[in-house]
Order: sequence, then C-alpha cells, then structure tokens
Amino acid sequence: MSVRLQKALADAGLCSRRHAEVLIAAGRVTVDGLPAVLGTTVDPARQRILVDGRPLPPPQDHLTYLGDKPRGVLCTALDPAGRPTIIQWAREVGLPPGRFFTVGRLDYDSEGLILLTTDGPLAQRLAHPSHHVEKEYRAWIPRLPPRPVIAAMLRGVEASGERLRALAVVPEAPLHPGWPPSLRIVLDEGRNRHIRRMLAVLDIPVLRLRRIRIGSLTEAFLGNRPLRLLSHGDEEKLVP
Repeated sequence: MSVRLQKALADAGLCSRRHAEVLIAAGRVTVDGLPAVLGTTVDPARQRILVDGRPLPPPQDHLTYLGDKPRGVLCTALDPAGRPTIIQWAREVGLPPGRFFTVGRLDYDSEGLILLTTDGPLAQRLAHPSHHVEKEYRAWIPRLPPRPVIAAMLRGVEASGERLRALAVVPEAPLHPGWPPSLRIVLDEGRNRHIRRMLAVLDIPVLRLRRIRIGSLTEAFLGNRPLRLLSHGDEEKLVP
C-alpha cells in the first residue's frame, strides 16, 4: 500500500510528519538508494527506506490511552522548571515506552480526562475545530450565578480579543454536604484556559475545574484506574 513518505516515517514512530519533511528536505532520507524528495509516495513493505543510512523501523501499532490527569501536572513533554509533566505522570501509572501526543490539554491547576496517543493523525483530527469534539467540564464555584450570567456564557464573552462561549451550561447543587455548587459546562472548541477566562470576565472565581467527558468517553470508562488503553472502536467514536 502506497503512502506519502512523511507518513511512512511518522507511522514507524520515527518522528512527526512535519519533522519528516525537514529530514527529507535535508537529504537525510533515501528510497531504494536514491535521495527522497517531498511528495514522494512509497510502499514501506516493498521499498528500502533509509534515514541517515539506517533502515526505517517497521510500522508500529498505534496506542491510545485515556488518563485522569491530577492537578499540579503540566501537559507538556518537558518543563525547564522541573515541574511534573503529563508524560512523567503517565509513565508512573503504566504508560508504555513510545512517542505519545497529548490531546486536549489541561492547564496546570485543572484535572480530569485527557488522551495520550502514538497516532499523530488521530491527535490532529481530535484537535481540529472542524470536528467539534465535545468536552464537558465541572467547575466548582462559590455560588451559583443568576440566569442572565448563564445566558451570557451561552452567547459568548470577549476576553483578550477572543470570543469565549459555552455550548451548554447546567447549574448543579453541591454534590456532597459541605461542598460548593458547580456548573457543568460543555465546549465544542478548546481555547487556552477557556473556562477560567470566560468565568473571570463574569467575576466568577473557579475553586476547582475538572474535565469529565471527551466525546463519548466519560469518567465511568476509567473506573478506578488512572489510565486505560482504548480499543480501536473507542477511538472511532471520538471523531464524528
């Protein structure tokens, strides 16, 4: 089966497609002994592909995990300040070796469901706004806002030149005695610190923020595990 050369390099787990293009342009990739060019299509099963003189590894079976990110963890591969990262945390709870992409980032102080996958194209599809993959959050707040404030969240508010809106907002009474009330908020796009910034414009402090659903996957899918491997069928449900 013929595929673009940069896809073949990415499928082998060697690098991202973008970095593969850099390698090809730099003359570091050959196909059947000839220098490769951008746009080349190849059949990895029949052709000899070398990167820096070394054979291309065989294609890897992609792995996708659903994790429950705790607070105090950064959604980045490396932090110069030495703070815990999502990959470090995931390794500690069972993520196998490999090059994983984080899908649906959460900020340092937020928690909840997050996807980690070795499938770069899947990560791109899930992150692209055109697919409108819904994400649902629970935001604990000091007191429930009046209806006009909730209506403003549904219409959208301006923050730093961006329009921040919610697809749905459901007020909730305290889940347990002594707990604050909360808002269940559904987004179909994910801007940086979207919910925190939207609520800040409306003078609503966020005491705690947790993502409870990504597409069709909810907290119930994890059970009491911090990390769970998805099947191919589970992955297909995520992208409309």
